Amino acid sequence: MPAPFLKICGLRHRDQARAIAALGVDAIGVIGVPGSPRALEPAQRSRLFAAVEAINPTCLGVLVVADPPDDDLASLAQGNGHQVLQLHGDESPERCAVLRERLGVRIWKALRIRNRAELERAQGYGHAVDALLLDAWVPDQLGGTGQRLPLAWLEGFRPALPWWLAGGIRPEGIHQILEQVSPDGLDVSSGVEDAPGEKNLEKVRDLVKAVRG
Repeated sequence: MPAPFLKICGLRHRDQARAIAALGVDAIGVIGVPGSPRALEPAQRSRLFAAVEAINPTCLGVLVVADPPDDDLASLAQGNGHQVLQLHGDESPERCAVLRERLGVRIWKALRIRNRAELERAQGYGHAVDALLLDAWVPDQLGGTGQRLPLAWLEGFRPALPWWLAGGIRPEGIHQILEQVSPDGLDVSSGVEDAPGEKNLEKVRDLVKAVRG
């Protein structure tokens, strides 16, 4: 099996973003959700994405938002530095399809899963998004919690589109995860941090080595 794609999410500093991009990760995520401890304002986001592109042009820039209103769409469209919009709110498949058409970027939809039965929700997004991201459901938090879905729920999970696993992923436990499930990608934030938005570059380096073998 090929190694899964690797995304490091919740970057706040251009120097850290450049260093992580230089390690060869496949995507870097920036938070655009107001009130998040990892959030960045639009002007800062575009500068960070530009710094990443200068170091690693193949590294995707991913902007994370939740239930964006139409008034905010100009800053979320193609041309703002990111290639992917990752949706963490209550966006329906229909809303996702509209955003993909209007914004001209790839759409990844995050689903916070409370039980195995909720995985059925994934099938409804097949026509509307480019990939799914599965995370643990934690009350009043949209992501970055460090909580992991029970891997037993995901054994044999094969949706009709690529999917990413998020939550509780750390360098020291990655082999166990990949022996049990086969995601197309891994989304990592708190597992390589010293504090929200403050990445530990040694942990990121260890994770890259562990994932890439």
